[in-house]
Amino acid sequence: MQAYIVRRLLQGIGVLIVMSFIIYGLLGLMPGDPIDLMIQADPNLTSADIARLKALYGLDRPILERYANWASAALSGDFGYSRQFSRPVLEVLVPRLGNTLLLMGASFVLAIAIALPLGVLAASRPGSLADRIVNLFCFAGISVPPFWLALLLIMLFAVTLGWLPAGGAAPAGMENPGLADRLPYLVLPVITLTLASLAGLTRYLRASLIEAMREDYIRTARAKGAGEARVLWRHGVRNALIPVVTILALDFGTLFSGALITETMFAQPGMGKLIYDAIMNNDYNLALVGLLFATLVTLLANLAADIGYAKLDPRISYA
Repeated sequence: MQAYIVRRLLQGIGVLIVMSFIIYGLLGLMPGDPIDLMIQADPNLTSADIARLKALYGLDRPILERYANWASAALSGDFGYSRQFSRPVLEVLVPRLGNTLLLMGASFVLAIAIALPLGVLAASRPGSLADRIVNLFCFAGISVPPFWLALLLIMLFAVTLGWLPAGGAAPAGMENPGLADRLPYLVLPVITLTLASLAGLTRYLRASLIEAMREDYIRTARAKGAGEARVLWRHGVRNALIPVVTILALDFGTLFSGALITETMFAQPGMGKLIYDAIMNNDYNLALVGLLFATLVTLLANLAADIGYAKLDPRISYA
């Protein structure tokens, strides 16, 4: 297992290098650059000023040379400056990363904690009233768009009842807010993200568990006299979680960088909103590093899923 993890980490480094080149090239092909934005802001700039600025920022060089310069600086820990915030990229990225981890972690854990008992309840009694209610709930959760759910929650709990704030990450003007201060601002976005992933997880777990309970080893366990609860949780659920782990890994990467709609609706300063704003504002360095962070998280989540396979099923070996 250790050798396998080392190989996967080395492969991940290679993927990050390739992705950094692809992302850098795609961002370089985008129309406009920071100098063009400067020209729009100051029409008094002359052609000589434009040429001098392009030479200063290296925009007059071939894209391969520009990428090589950026990569060599990145290896020494210098990821460049954010044009949008006029600060080093990491100084902008790290606080947003913390906000996303808090929001994503809470919704991810909550979705798993609710999906597991619901999926087991539905799969243990297929066709029953409980199964139909869980399926109805899942179909509703899959069908409701996140932005519409966010609007409903804002209208109910923020506008009508006034129990929770409609948006933001912390009380206005408060420096270094603690978790208790931020908690009311996390409730609505966490509920939105949880419901967005809960329905799919429950459906996958239900289908996987129903299939697992029809296997021969389940019949063998019952023939040996094992209780139904032990058969269900020790043999059925454990094997049913193997395909679900893949969905969890994909959801983890998606929540990290793809919660753009939720972050926008609730004015949450997270990674999804940051990457979107950086791309729209031609902030090349910030967009590049943000997308690479999202790639890294997705690779690590997939590695964790592969390790989880071996822990759940001893028959799986990476020798």
